[in-house]
Amino acid sequence: MNSSYHRRVPVHGELGDSTSSQLSISASPSILIPLGATEQHGPHLPLDTDTRVATAVARAVGERLRWLVAPAIAYGASGEHQSFDGTISIGVDALTTLLVEYGRSASCWAQRLVFVNGHGGNVGALNAAIGRLRAEGRDAGWSPCASAGADAHAGHTETSVLLYISPDAVRTDRMLAGNEAPLRELLPSMRLGGVAAVSRTGVLGDPTTATAAEGRRIFSEMVDDCVRRIDRWLPGVDGMLT
Repeated sequence: MNSSYHRRVPVHGELGDSTSSQLSISASPSILIPLGATEQHGPHLPLDTDTRVATAVARAVGERLRWLVAPAIAYGASGEHQSFDGTISIGVDALTTLLVEYGRSASCWAQRLVFVNGHGGNVGALNAAIGRLRAEGRDAGWSPCASAGADAHAGHTETSVLLYISPDAVRTDRMLAGNEAPLRELLPSMRLGGVAAVSRTGVLGDPTTATAAEGRRIFSEMVDDCVRRIDRWLPGVDGMLT
């Protein structure tokens, strides 16, 4: 009998579709965990935009690296959007606790964990949680969904990506340009009054210039960047892969 028949091989695909027995007879898998948010994205994008982007990036990376992709964590730290209906924020402290306990549990059977982050407001919790997990000896890291020159929120960048990955979810007839000032100029007002203090619509950027073709380019850049970070595996003290 071929000895390879008994070799433990890694499982890849969707964690939610896997069974416990599949995982128990496989080599210890590595898993990608999409981390998004449920928050306003202007009048034209869905509340789960960040979760959609993080999930799509994680799935594409999982295909490339043959890693498992876990069900997304769809709630994050979104207090800056709380003035807008539909936003559900669990805050930095609760998110930090969630990520730490998630990592401790998943590390019991998974070899390596990477949280794929789709929302900038989650960064503080990720830094605290992944830094703690690594200090405890767990092989964890996190990666942003990054692209060069991205605008801040529900503008050209996110709208282009959604036109590529979820075109039916974009209300193209409701796209309006928002506040296009650089984020660094807006932050003082946002710290006091959130996004509503600088944008009546909740948009920071101009979605009217978005195209699916541009979304494909941006999305590919996000996926390539995440793959490079994982391949290098050089986490900082905060766990972010560089």
